[in-house]
Amino acid sequence: MNTNTTQELMSKMKLHGMADSYEAICQLPVDKQPTTHECIATMIDAEIQSRSNKRKTMLTRLSKLRYNASMLDIKYNSKRNITKQTIASLSDCAYLDRGENILITGATGCGKSYIACALGHQACLYGYRTLYFNMNRLCEQIAIARVDGTFIKWMNKLKKARLLILDDFGLQNLSHDVKLAILQILEDRYKISSTIIASQLPVNKWHTYLNEPTVADAILDRLTAKHTQINLKGKSMRKNNL
Repeated sequence: MNTNTTQELMSKMKLHGMADSYEAICQLPVDKQPTTHECIATMIDAEIQSRSNKRKTMLTRLSKLRYNASMLDIKYNSKRNITKQTIASLSDCAYLDRGENILITGATGCGKSYIACALGHQACLYGYRTLYFNMNRLCEQIAIARVDGTFIKWMNKLKKARLLILDDFGLQNLSHDVKLAILQILEDRYKISSTIIASQLPVNKWHTYLNEPTVADAILDRLTAKHTQINLKGKSMRKNNL
């Protein structure tokens, strides 16, 4: 069996990382080629890396993040009330394993959504399934799923996401059905998975916004039991980018 045939068989078996590595090894001078054991180890490592990269790309695509944001591009200054230490403490995604939530608040344009998406992108890079919704889309999805009979299936999909991002919380009135759905979503995720909420409203106004004391108590209890809070300040960053 020649090298071309071997590469073709690897590709047919979808061992693309291994095939690329094998090709690179074969192109080396004979005296530079690794031993049999080293060759196998190198190809296996290449295949693992290839599959990992494909999974990260897939997770990022399926997350439907609003922004192609990176934690490296987050801007820090005292006026924004955010420090590198705060973000660094979240960069290893350990909070996801602890089932902790992140509540991001601040005025419009101050970068809440960008930071939420940067955290979401980081979670994808670490191999965690992530989903992003702004609240308008979430309400629409809840209504559609109830009508077409896929509500339970859709809820189970959300439950499987290790990170759920809900953006623009507090911009619209929520129906009783939506509030109950949010409560169920948070109940499914409680101490197991993490949720990021981005809102213009301060957390201490969320109870009033929800406007149903019993449901509000239950929702906030699940959100704030284990959480990190980021209160952004300063003027709109959109104006700075004009």
